Order: sequence, then C-alpha cells, then structure tokens
Amino acid sequence: MKKQNSLIAYILIGIGLFFLLRQLKIPIITDFYSWQTILIIVGIILLFHSYSTKSYQNILSGTIVLGLGIHFHGLAHYRFWIDHWAVYILIVGIAFILRATKTKRGFIIGLLLTTLSILLIFSTKVPVYFQWIYDVVHLIEQFWPIILIIIGIYMIKKKK
Repeated sequence: MKKQNSLIAYILIGIGLFFLLRQLKIPIITDFYSWQTILIIVGIILLFHSYSTKSYQNILSGTIVLGLGIHFHGLAHYRFWIDHWAVYILIVGIAFILRATKTKRGFIIGLLLTTLSILLIFSTKVPVYFQWIYDVVHLIEQFWPIILIIIGIYMIKKKK
C-alpha cells in the first residue's frame, strides 16, 4: 500500500471508530463525542503514520492538530484549563521540538517558541527585572499581523 493511501486508510478507520463509539453511547466516554475528539484522532493518526512509515513529514502538522484538539477539549470540559493565547505558540514550539527529534531541523525555533510561550503564559507574575516583557508583549499584540506578513515574505524569498 502506498504511503498516501495508508494515511487515508488510517483516517477512515479513526473517524469510523469515533462515529461507531458515538452510536454505542458508552457513558464513560460521553465527553469525547465532540469535534475536538476528531482533531485529536486526526493528530494521532498523522503522528502514527509518520512514525510507522518513517517519513517524518507529518510530525509537525500531527503534533499541532493533536495539541489543538487537546487544548480545545480542555477548554470545553475543564475549568482549570489555561485559556491564554500563548498556548498556541506552546503547541507549535512543542511540534518543532518533536519534529527535530527525527529530522534534526527546527530544534532552536521550537525551544525559543516554547520558552517564549511559557514566559507569556506566566507573564502576570514576572519579577521586576523582567518588566520589559510587558513592553514586548504589547508590541507583539499590536503588530502581530505585520510580523506574520514579514515572516511569510521572508520564507518565500528564502526558497528562491
């Protein structure tokens, strides 16, 4: 079976199991009958496919989709779950680090994103000598669309 066909097969099996369990209405897993669970399933399948075929191109996307599914599930079902925009940066940072374990690319970016997100999540309790973080966060919040455009243009120019 080709690698692409096996990915589609795994996705069909995962989604089929999700809807089968939903029809069976097992009381223990009723919290998982949601769209967030579909994200979790697709993320797990992307990761499983990447590791089983030893083509690690889907590790980044699988980790991001799995992380988003877990985060959205946590927001919907648990009061203690952190609802901060820096969690999305944390998910991407972890995805880069996980991909770097197999491809040896992106570890520094992942480490920087993870560190930045942790600092931002806990930025309300920063010591006095880290007060500059508030200024940086304010600038990022104000100019993040421009930053995304600049990064995108850089990536396009880098490929040429």
